[in-house]
Amino acid sequence: MDATFTAEQEEIRRTLRELLLKRCGPEEVRIAVRSEGGYDSALWETLAQQLGLPGLALPEAYGGVGCSVTELALASEELGRSLAPSPLLATAVLGAPLLLALGSEDQRAALLPRISSGELTAALAVPGASLTTALGLTGDNRGDWAGGGRAGGVQARQTDGGWRLYGQADQVLDGHSAGLLLVAAHTGGFARSRTLLFLVRSPLERDGSGGGGATRVRLTSLDETRSQARIQLRDVEAELLGDDESADVAGVLAGVGDSVAAVLAAEAVGAADRVLERTVEYVKQREQFGRAIGSFQAVKHRLADLYVQVQAARSAAYYAAWATGAGEERVGGLALAQALEALRITSSEAVQLHGGIGFTWEHEAHLYFKRAAGDELLFGPVHRLREHAADAARLFGGGEVAV
Repeated sequence: MDATFTAEQEEIRRTLRELLLKRCGPEEVRIAVRSEGGYDSALWETLAQQLGLPGLALPEAYGGVGCSVTELALASEELGRSLAPSPLLATAVLGAPLLLALGSEDQRAALLPRISSGELTAALAVPGASLTTALGLTGDNRGDWAGGGRAGGVQARQTDGGWRLYGQADQVLDGHSAGLLLVAAHTGGFARSRTLLFLVRSPLERDGSGGGGATRVRLTSLDETRSQARIQLRDVEAELLGDDESADVAGVLAGVGDSVAAVLAAEAVGAADRVLERTVEYVKQREQFGRAIGSFQAVKHRLADLYVQVQAARSAAYYAAWATGAGEERVGGLALAQALEALRITSSEAVQLHGGIGFTWEHEAHLYFKRAAGDELLFGPVHRLREHAADAARLFGGGEVAV
């Protein structure tokens, strides 16, 4: 592994940081999350058309840049620093790799160039709150998380005209605004039980009426910068993703899950690094007993501990991004656990060290604290990420353990 960044990677970080410093401060974030889409559409257009972020890790044949997960992770780290709300995670990290891996050539040719240009956004819808299970991060994704033939979940039924979907998916990232839904649904009953992925065009894109049996409701979430939606499907027309019903959907989801975890880890590290920077700046200015509180040894020790934790999480995130791109499996979950823990501890310490102002809605510290809590609810908890990684590696699979 070469730990140094290339000139192109450094340019991605520099350009993106300069743009976000100008156009995505705390006030801009607050305004964006309260918009109908949940993000700044003008900023997204710039990120897509000028910087090519949605197609960063897509092949050039589909209008992408042809980079790897590492570049996508570096871009996400910068977005995490500013908590910039955008459909990048749902579209480029979750949706596009599934289309690339499972889609037919016609589907890839029709959809991926539009995703690369930023024209089309996508969202992955899985039943209930099973996102991390579906991605193989906190449990075995070959179980019945998609419905298992019982009531609940999302069910798919084949008809003469194609496929129809029934059911509900919660916690769909950017599902209220996505132009394309990738829905995981159970089909085959008990005899040929299996989970497949289906494409559902947004009702407005499909028939212009806003109907079609699909209801999308934006949810009130703890972290407003990470928009979520509830998708209800009632006899909704869908298209099978790919040509083969026997495709290893669970295996592909687990592979994508590893890269998702690596990107999320980098994003959490960016947020932790930024909130630590802001805290260090503040303790140098705030005075107590006639001196800056940052000069007190107890404060120095706390900040030093945070710095070590953030740097360790950064190393884990960078390694996970590189290893995932190199084909190594089951490394993203551990990096994500370490990064989420670092963000949670750093953001909570930031609130404390900022004193009275750190508890107010006016200060940005609470935005980072909510990102930490919200991400652990969505993609954790940390102990489950570590437990599943240990089970997958068979660390405690029997036999003697050295003490």
